[in-house]
Amino acid sequence: MRKHGLSENGGSTETGDRLRNLTPKGLEAASYELRRPVTEMGSTARGAGSSGASHPMAVNETVIALLRPKPNMAKLADDLPHVQAAVDGPDGIGTIASYWTEVPLPATGTWNAPGKGGAQADIVLTAPQDGVPLLFIEVDNCHETAEELADKLEKCARFFKRKVKDTDGKERPMWRTRWTVPEGRYGDTPHPPVLLVFNRIGERNPNRTVPRLQELTRHLWQGERLPDGHHLYDGKIPIIATGLNQLRQHGPAGPVFVRFGRDHPQPLLEAIGNPRLEAANAREAEEAKARTAAYQEQVRRAAQEQAAKQAAEREARRPVCADCGAKFTDARWQAVQPKDWGAAKDSHPHLCDTCKASAVPTPSRQEEHQEPLPEWARHEFMRYPRRPRCPECKAAFTDERWKAVNRTS
Repeated sequence: MRKHGLSENGGSTETGDRLRNLTPKGLEAASYELRRPVTEMGSTARGAGSSGASHPMAVNETVIALLRPKPNMAKLADDLPHVQAAVDGPDGIGTIASYWTEVPLPATGTWNAPGKGGAQADIVLTAPQDGVPLLFIEVDNCHETAEELADKLEKCARFFKRKVKDTDGKERPMWRTRWTVPEGRYGDTPHPPVLLVFNRIGERNPNRTVPRLQELTRHLWQGERLPDGHHLYDGKIPIIATGLNQLRQHGPAGPVFVRFGRDHPQPLLEAIGNPRLEAANAREAEEAKARTAAYQEQVRRAAQEQAAKQAAEREARRPVCADCGAKFTDARWQAVQPKDWGAAKDSHPHLCDTCKASAVPTPSRQEEHQEPLPEWARHEFMRYPRRPRCPECKAAFTDERWKAVNRTS
C-alpha cells in the first residue's frame, strides 16, 4: 500500500506497535471498497504515532473485538491451535462495512458542518442483519472523569432529541434521516443505545466511575416500571458499559455488558434490548390468542345450540299422517304446503305418501290409454250414443260390425 501511495508511516505507539495511516488516496480507495462517500471516510490521523495513538488503537481493538473476523484456515501454512479456536468461537456482529468511526452527532449545524454543543461517536455500528440496527460506541481509556463522560452523554441526548424536516417535508429526529431503525411501539420509543467501552490503561478505575456515571445520567436512561415487572423506555437512552479486555475475550455474545439500571451482565443483544418487555408482549399475544380461540369456540357452540333449537322447533311443527300417524317426509311436507293462486292443490294433504297411494284408486289400463274422440266420432256417438267403439283405435263400429256383435251376443 505504501508503494502505491495508499498508506504512510504514522509512527509508533508507546508499546512499540508501528502505525500506518491511509493517505487521501488511500481513503478514496477505501471508500470504493466500502461503498461509502469519500466525505464519510474521515481524515488522516497525522501525528497519531507521536501522541501515542492510544485512543485510535483502542477504537480499532473495539471494532475487532465486536467484529471477530475469522481467519481462512485454507490460506494458513500451520494449523495453530489459537487460530483454530478463533475460527470455532462465536461469530461477531456485522462486517467491516458495518462500522463507522469518528462520526459527528451535531446538536446544531449540519452533518458536514457540525455546530457547537454536539458530540462525536467513536464508532457507529449498523448491523440489522445481526439484531443491531444502530449502536453508538464511546471508547474511554480511563482518563476521563464520570462528569466528563456524563457531559458527552448529555450531548448525545441533545442530538437524539434534535428534529429536522425530512425530504418528504415531515419533521423527524435528525438521526433517522441518516440511519434506518424500526419504529418502537406507542409509548415505548427509546433513543438509540450507547455502549461505553473502558480500556483500563488510565489512572481511573471504571468500577468507581460507572456507579457515579449512573447517578449523573439517571434522567437519561431510567425507564418507567410497570406493575408486571418490565420497564418502558420512551424517550430514554439505553446506556451499556463493558471492558475492552472482557470484550476481547468473550465477544458480543458473552455476558459482559452491564446496562445502567440492571444488576447483572448480559450478552449485547439482551443488554441493548428489553427482554422483559418482549416476554410480556409474548404473554399478552398468547393470552389474546387464547381469548380469541375461547370466543370463537363460544360462538361455535352458540351457533350449534341455535341450530339444534331451530331443528327441534321444526320437528315439533312437522305434520303427521291422519291415517297411520307417521311423520311426513320433507318432500311430502313441502308438497302439501299452500300453493300460489291457481296452482293445483294436493288431493289428500293430511295423508302421507303411502296412505295417499292407498286412498286414490289406480286408473285402469284402458283409462290410462284413453284418448279424446275425433270430431267425426264424437258426432257419430252423439247420433248413436249406444254405438260401440273400438278400444284400440277409438273408431265407432260400422252398422255391419255392430250387427255382427249383437248377433253373437
